[in-house]
Amino acid sequence: VQLQASGGGLVQPGGSLRLSCSASGSIFSINSMGWYRQAPGKRRELVAGIPWSGSPNYADSVKGRFTISRDNAKNTVYLQMNSLKPEDTAVYYCRADGGSPPRGYWGQGTQVTVSS
Repeated sequence: VQLQASGGGLVQPGGSLRLSCSASGSIFSINSMGWYRQAPGKRRELVAGIPWSGSPNYADSVKGRFTISRDNAKNTVYLQMNSLKPEDTAVYYCRADGGSPPRGYWGQGTQVTVSS
């Protein structure tokens, strides 16, 4: 499975960005995807996940502001980020899980900077 992330950039506080993650390769083996982020000096953390069966889940810090969704036809998962805050600044990574035996696949990171 190969993952291609895009959509990061510089935005002012209160602004919005949409991240995209396109999957290719053995996508039939995927059963969930998600977005993680890592700020300088901090551990990588889950931001939002979307299982193929079940409801999306979100970190408490982004609930009500971020929305994860997927387009099956495009094999793409999106992260709509609204009301961005400076503390959302991080490198955002796309991840897919699945396969047998189960494993995780990472995309390259995309930088999100929230600053005035």
